[in-house]
Amino acid sequence: MKRIILITALWGFIYGRTKAQTVINIDTANKSQLTIEGNIDAYYGYDFNKLQTKDRPYFVSHSRNNEVNLNLAYISFKYSSERFRATVAPGFGTYMNANYAAESGSLKYIVEAYAGFKPFAKKNIWLDIGILPSPYTNESAFSFNQLVYTRTYGAENSPYYLAGARLSLPLSKKLTTSLYLLNGWQQISDVNNSMSFGSNLELSANEHLTLDWDTYIGDESSAAHPDYRTRYFTDLYATWNPSQKISFAACTYIGLQKKLIDDNTMENSYWWHANTAIKYSFSKHHSLSARVEYFDDKDGVIVQPITNVIGFNSFSESLCYNWSVTDKVLFRVEARYFQSGKEVYLKETTPVKNDLWMIAGVTTRF
Repeated sequence: MKRIILITALWGFIYGRTKAQTVINIDTANKSQLTIEGNIDAYYGYDFNKLQTKDRPYFVSHSRNNEVNLNLAYISFKYSSERFRATVAPGFGTYMNANYAAESGSLKYIVEAYAGFKPFAKKNIWLDIGILPSPYTNESAFSFNQLVYTRTYGAENSPYYLAGARLSLPLSKKLTTSLYLLNGWQQISDVNNSMSFGSNLELSANEHLTLDWDTYIGDESSAAHPDYRTRYFTDLYATWNPSQKISFAACTYIGLQKKLIDDNTMENSYWWHANTAIKYSFSKHHSLSARVEYFDDKDGVIVQPITNVIGFNSFSESLCYNWSVTDKVLFRVEARYFQSGKEVYLKETTPVKNDLWMIAGVTTRF
């Protein structure tokens, strides 16, 4: 039996070398298999405002300036059977350094790690517990499948990962929902005694159009923000692929943070975001992407300006060239221009309202 499993695993590995992932059939009778996949995203970015630091403010993805570096490299092991599944995905890179700075010890290196099971054999309901991927916004931390190489302010300032439990329920053939019990707003190690709640509702309208609606509610009081109380957040986004040549994505969200001013006064602070992106493929290997976005956090709930102003807002426009060298290798060059109503950027050491950033990168998947 061990010899059969070894031969099956070796064949799965050899066969998987020709695809974007390796699938190893472990036990055909119980429909169990192990899927191995990974990603490497290496980049060079240059800020034309000539930053005096290597760390780009306001971003956790591609966060280093004027140097070649690794944004995110990870390898994912996914085991699945009829009623059990598990995922372990360690990660490394500047994204991990920036986005997991508040986590401690080995938790700094976990992209995903969770186990799940089906409580009922004949119903496709799953309960997963651990460090989970976030449903919020139309962008993720993984560059390969994004229409534009870099991430929006909206994605960078909402959770990329969540720690807690997720209950996934199919409502119909086209409609599914997930309910979350969480440690907090992108927190593995909880910072208070309260649990948070989230939800995701996804409608696969047809093979071309998908709509998502998400919510979050939780107590965000902590040692860093002792005045923070309940946070409310909701987003709505869509992806539309009308043909093989054209792809669209759009997202909007709003958040509300309650703050305790004194024993009898509570203040409401809002932040919001909107973006839309399009990708047009000229051929099998070459395409152009464009994106516009606006982010507004007038009270500095999520983003604190590095200059001496109160509140943050910014437009940005991106133009991105994409070269699919193979189905596993993607080379990209993006120019991104930022405009703010406030002097939230630095040109060397002088506060300014504008910034220009160019970045080139190679992303591979296997």
